[in-house]
Amino acid sequence: MSSAPQPRTSPASMRRRLVINGGEDMHRCLVCEIRDQSVCRAIDDEDLVVLAKSSKQLSLPPNTTLIEEGSPATAFFNVTAGTVKLFKSLPDGRRQITGFADVGHFLGLTNAGTYSFGAETVDTVQVCRFMRPQLETLLADYPQFERRLLAEVTDELAEAQEQMLLLGRKTARERVASFLLARMIHRPCQTTGEENRVSLPMTRVDIADYLGLTIETVSRTISALRRDHIITGTDHHGIRVLSPSRLRGLASGQENA
Repeated sequence: MSSAPQPRTSPASMRRRLVINGGEDMHRCLVCEIRDQSVCRAIDDEDLVVLAKSSKQLSLPPNTTLIEEGSPATAFFNVTAGTVKLFKSLPDGRRQITGFADVGHFLGLTNAGTYSFGAETVDTVQVCRFMRPQLETLLADYPQFERRLLAEVTDELAEAQEQMLLLGRKTARERVASFLLARMIHRPCQTTGEENRVSLPMTRVDIADYLGLTIETVSRTISALRRDHIITGTDHHGIRVLSPSRLRGLASGQENA
């Protein structure tokens, strides 16, 4: 005698079951302070448990290799705290810093099977790690998540074009001003949240490498900006911009003083 058919579990019931079984993961996403700044905002609250179960939170100390250039691209990372420096390497060991990934950046996206760049933590960094199978499932099930990632890639292309202009045509003073302005606009100081305060957790060596300058030139230029009362130093490895309009003028080449 055949058994009676079992009632079909509704999506809402399945979601409740996931919350019960993975409540800690769900709570992590619910209380995440940078959700609105990252790709995760593409996932609605009712589906947040799926996002939570697809990722794992990691806390990494400074100078930790997050991505090794040329290694298999099996994991992807959403930065939720701290700063990561991105770089390209030459066979003889030389390397060029190509960018700094802060809160909200999604790292590791590639069409190839290997990473095309390296990544290393600058300070203590927290990330949510997505393994490739889980990320591919999210992309298939949530088109809005895929669109958000596409927007992220588009923004990265725009930043790469700005970096080419910076290295190819701008003076040392314009490069430093552009760097500080970009961090003021897009990456305000996380410790204070105060207007016109910029977090600079990276070393002067890293800044010089990124800007294609010597460390002496970077130090002299920052000192000159202080003397001109355009910026001033702060605690927590940061600066405060005293005159955003003058900094914008310097970055665009419209002010030489």
